[in-house]
Amino acid sequence: MIRSMTGYGAAKGSSGKLEISVEIKSVNNRYLDCTVKLPRLYSFAEEKIKALVQSAAARGKIDVYISVDSSKADDVSIRLNTPLLSAYAEAFGRMKEEFGISGEMSISDYSRLSDLFIIEKKEIDNELFTRDLAAVVSDALSSFNAMREKEGEKLALDIAVKLGEIDRLRRLIAARSPLAVADYREKLLNRMHEALSGIAVDEARILAEAAIFADRTAVDEELVRLESHISQIRELLKSGNGAGVGRKLDFILQELNREANTIGSKSGDLEMTRLVVDLKSEIEKIREQAQNLE
Repeated sequence: MIRSMTGYGAAKGSSGKLEISVEIKSVNNRYLDCTVKLPRLYSFAEEKIKALVQSAAARGKIDVYISVDSSKADDVSIRLNTPLLSAYAEAFGRMKEEFGISGEMSISDYSRLSDLFIIEKKEIDNELFTRDLAAVVSDALSSFNAMREKEGEKLALDIAVKLGEIDRLRRLIAARSPLAVADYREKLLNRMHEALSGIAVDEARILAEAAIFADRTAVDEELVRLESHISQIRELLKSGNGAGVGRKLDFILQELNREANTIGSKSGDLEMTRLVVDLKSEIEKIREQAQNLE
């Protein structure tokens, strides 16, 4: 399927008692640029996530946002630092006996002492967490690509319509080209009649001038190449091969524009010039759409 480079996808899952949320967003970019944003504690999984994105997308600026909720996890324990507490108690006893300092220490007082409690967090099974996270990211990528394919289908239909208009203009130019030569011959004949004021006009000279004009303004080769490029784009859109369609289309559009410029430079006819301007306008419209394709 043809895909747009802009898209959004999201999914949720879990790893043990850890709740995982994944969001994927993308915008246009010439190359694939993937950024993964996740809590530092789980940074060991970043390369795996990037590899999954690279397998699912060829181009675009893609941001992957990962959040992990550990509020339901029982992976934290608090242990009393018994040796330190004993040392504190002994020190307070000496303060009372040797220096006569009165007063009693409460649990609240002890709890404010530095390093009296040791907070321990269970180690994460990196392999298991990475596997579970990858499953959630894969679900988000499926949603992400489904949206991109839907948007890509709309873009392809719009391009096909504009391509039909380009083909129509190509046919009009092909029909107008010989008429432009006839018009030139007629105008040349009229000017010579006016200049010579009744003197016989050399028909051979008129024919020779018209032949030179026809050769100079001939666009048959350019029209054939235009038709070929139009066929290539139609085949490209029909193939549905999403990978690299945008790049290929951009290249063919450059060739289309080159032929249009050549026809325009050869044209000495006002109607031909107008048709070429319309042709270039339609090519530019397709180029704008093609920039959204992967």
